[in-house]
Amino acid sequence: MSSDSKGLWRVEVRLKWDPSPWNQPPHHLDIIAATYSADAPYGRPVYAVHTESRSPDGTINMSRHSETGQGLGFVEVMSLELDRLASSFARVVVGVAIHQNSGPKTFSDISNAGVLVVEGYKELLKDDFAQVAGSTAATVAEFTRDTSAAWEFHEMVRGFDSDPVVFTAEMGNTPWP
Repeated sequence: MSSDSKGLWRVEVRLKWDPSPWNQPPHHLDIIAATYSADAPYGRPVYAVHTESRSPDGTINMSRHSETGQGLGFVEVMSLELDRLASSFARVVVGVAIHQNSGPKTFSDISNAGVLVVEGYKELLKDDFAQVAGSTAATVAEFTRDTSAAWEFHEMVRGFDSDPVVFTAEMGNTPWP
């Protein structure tokens, strides 16, 4: 799926999950965005944004963060102002990682988990992680600049078996078919 010819401007990635049962440690999921340069679109990320952080230029930031899943609806939200990203960036990959502090967990262990990617009122992606149920992290979206410098969206739900730190380093290093 890609956007129209005007390209994407401002996108939100929203994450939800149910809190742990009362007698279990809390589940902690994070949205992570990694930026890649035009010189190395599948190399190392230039920087990553996660857990109440923001990009150096303020174009990618967390506007809502949860460490427990408590709250109504989507409890974690990341905003990406793609139209303001410097021309030196060609690609942004967004994923979700499960913290492993309280023992190994996969998406199948987290009830009612879901991600929604929107531009304004337009839904670009809605997913419940069922296709990556055995994974500890997953990419969900890829944004790339086309030849006219407009940003396009590509669904990229792909599971990984790594902790958040390793996932951040590897989430965008392989071209997606």
